[in-house]
Amino acid sequence: MAGFDDRKTGQEGKFAHDQDMEFKVMARRNKLLGLWAADLMGVSGDAADAYAKEVVISDLEEKGDDDVFRKVRGDLDAKNVEMSDHRIRRQMEELLGTAREQVMNG
Repeated sequence: MAGFDDRKTGQEGKFAHDQDMEFKVMARRNKLLGLWAADLMGVSGDAADAYAKEVVISDLEEKGDDDVFRKVRGDLDAKNVEMSDHRIRRQMEELLGTAREQVMNG
């Protein structure tokens, strides 16, 4: 019975770790996306970092990526930056891989 409890505790710990890592990956992806969008809008330095934080925070509005997409889409539109929805979503996918690699490598 103790072996079962140890196994259960180990699986719970792994699940919690995996969830924490996924949260970090998504936050990193959103930061990278914010920096990418800031560059497109001609924003740099501290203002770009502040914008990237806004993008990270926008992910807390709802489950999934739609809230982040809407934030970036709306801001690019407001600055008259021509960019297709497809290109934004593709950039989100590409940056997810970059973010995962960065988080895993410390």
